[in-house]
Amino acid sequence: MNADTLPNSAPDRRIALLIDADNVSHGHIAAMLAELSKYGTANIRRAYGDWGSSGLKGWRGKLLDFAIRPIQQFSYTTGKNATDIALVIDAMELLYTQKLDAFCIASSDGDFTPLIMQLKANGQDVYGFGERKTPSSFVNACTTFLYLDSIDDGASSVSVEEQDAKQKPKAESKPKAKAGSVSPSKSLAMDAKLIAILRGAVEAVAYDDGWASMAAAGSAAKRQAPIDPRNYGAKNFPRLFEATGLFEIFKAESGQSYVADKSNKDRAKEPLL
Repeated sequence: MNADTLPNSAPDRRIALLIDADNVSHGHIAAMLAELSKYGTANIRRAYGDWGSSGLKGWRGKLLDFAIRPIQQFSYTTGKNATDIALVIDAMELLYTQKLDAFCIASSDGDFTPLIMQLKANGQDVYGFGERKTPSSFVNACTTFLYLDSIDDGASSVSVEEQDAKQKPKAESKPKAKAGSVSPSKSLAMDAKLIAILRGAVEAVAYDDGWASMAAAGSAAKRQAPIDPRNYGAKNFPRLFEATGLFEIFKAESGQSYVADKSNKDRAKEPLL
């Protein structure tokens, strides 16, 4: 979630944060709230679970620290997740009784996908947080989705270079990249879905010379899918485009960056500013 390319970001936007405490670690709360602050204010904060359960013991202090309202939900039937149902009921009630601008669903449970689709059908932005195991249906339904391990909450994020290093023998060594540059990542270049999104974004906003404004390309990518560069180990869109090794980056004297698809043989050598 890059603040430079947020389509709907304003301090006065009201967001309802609904947390499935059974599927989200309390250690990510501070980072989630910080991330949401880029989009607005989480005026409504609720966490759902059986608070008598030992599994949620670590949550109790966090509820007070971050003014999160605990919603008690007993498991009436063995094997059934009553927490999910309670969260869905509350979300729909809030949709029709509160003047909200967006919802945030924090969970890794794909069962919330229909809820997200319904909220979006009613004109709401829906931001999602979850673990890597989150089903793609949930991820793709959100306006923007961010994996919890991509949030900088004290633990260092895995960078593009580190991801590739783990896949290579330690004996292999290559010259270091120049300061400020990003080494191409084979893992990213082989991600067909990601590359299709990035190429489609550049093509959608490119000028006749084949070059696109980096800011416009990033926004176009986010309109296609809930993509966040940090989910791929990159700090922002310029670094993500560069890390694939499939795009050319040009920085003008004004400081504005441009991007072009290397596969576009008709592109100009440099953007025609």
